[in-house]
Amino acid sequence: MTTNTQNRGGARLGAGRKKNSGKFKEDTKVMRVPLSLVGTVASTLEVYKSQLKSDMEVLKPDFDAPSLSIPIFSSRVQAGFPSPADDHLEDQLDLNKHLIHHQEATFFVRAQGESMLNAGIHPGDILIVDKSLPAKSGKIVIAVVDGEFTVKRLYKYKGKVSLKAENPEFKDIEINEGSELIIWGVVTSVIHQYV
Repeated sequence: MTTNTQNRGGARLGAGRKKNSGKFKEDTKVMRVPLSLVGTVASTLEVYKSQLKSDMEVLKPDFDAPSLSIPIFSSRVQAGFPSPADDHLEDQLDLNKHLIHHQEATFFVRAQGESMLNAGIHPGDILIVDKSLPAKSGKIVIAVVDGEFTVKRLYKYKGKVSLKAENPEFKDIEINEGSELIIWGVVTSVIHQYV
């Protein structure tokens, strides 16, 4: 009588994903994620995958870069410029501290298209997005709808959800039962250059 034994545990010859065979053609790494962050990590990966399919550019802030402080004047500008005298100097303004409230949850996105012109968002503007803020009705959000990145104003009314364009030439996006919607973050500021 012969006994058929199998090796249990440990690596088996030929098992597992083949080296450099994935989408990125490089090795992978297993990571442990706290249960409370699984949804956030999954949605971030979904957005990253959709970014690979779209033209939207996600910019990562460099919080280790040296701080740049610029003088801020106490006098208000109405139709002129304040006197540069020292008695008008209020403080130094660090735009990172002024515009970014949750460093670990903040990222930048460069806007494309003209669907949000009436909200002051123009093509090429940099949007500051905070993932830690709740996506309340009326807020401008970065969303992924059926795998496509978009920036729109979120509306929730009587159980219905829609993403509203701020330009009458563009249609709103109605979120139907079969639609997949991931809110990636709330837009907190827009950086628009006039020159």
